[in-house]
Amino acid sequence: MTSPLITPAELAALDDVTVLDVRWRLGGPPGVDFYREGHIPGAVYCDLDQDLAAPPGAGGRHPLPEAGAFQSAMRRLGVSDGRPVVVYDDAGSTVAARAWWALRYFGHQDVRVLDGGLPAWTGAGLPTTKDSPDLAASGDFTARPGGMPALTADEAAALATQGVLLDARAAERYRGEVEPVDPVAGHVPGAVSAPTTENVGPDGRFLPPAALRDRFTGLGVREGVQAGAYCGSGVTAAHEVLALEVAGLPAALYVGSWSNWVADPSRPVATG
Repeated sequence: MTSPLITPAELAALDDVTVLDVRWRLGGPPGVDFYREGHIPGAVYCDLDQDLAAPPGAGGRHPLPEAGAFQSAMRRLGVSDGRPVVVYDDAGSTVAARAWWALRYFGHQDVRVLDGGLPAWTGAGLPTTKDSPDLAASGDFTARPGGMPALTADEAAALATQGVLLDARAAERYRGEVEPVDPVAGHVPGAVSAPTTENVGPDGRFLPPAALRDRFTGLGVREGVQAGAYCGSGVTAAHEVLALEVAGLPAALYVGSWSNWVADPSRPVATG
């Protein structure tokens, strides 16, 4: 299996690649501010809210964009079908994973995440710049939905009882003790707590594949059992899907996640 991750040295050795800076903070400041302060040379800023999601609503806080909108956004950022794409952030790849998943879902065949993100890049002694690349020529990416498995709310509910549905949020949010963003606290009944913070080490790099596989096996994920993941709005859950792929365990993403689940008052909520 080709790893969905790439090291700073491997990225630095690539000549023809599109690099997307996907830094973002819940509640701000805007990620583009960090980009302007310094980024990997040649990288283009990709906005989570504008480029990787549709407007918030009943579908959740970061619903999947329509194919045409996603295609236009990626072409504007210089993404092409035949050119590799590398995405990165500075938060343990929790945001970059959404870009990885979205590009894979819409059919791009060569997308990787910079393991450790910008801190790993600068830690390796590699340069940053404040200069933005010239994007006079847009990309030719064509969005083809369906490249990665995705779950509706009903499918997530069924998976929680018939397979394994992982809740990627912090354990206290899963238990319903706190809820800093969404109007209802708790979790999808039958879901298993699996915080994404446990997918990476202190350096923000993913754990080795064997360690990740052991982790998810302990949570009930194994070959022959369908697995899925959700979080608050389908961002960190993409990180869970990425970690599962590193471990060699395919999984589906419930893009709407908790923010979509609680938009329907008839859906049950579990706590504890």
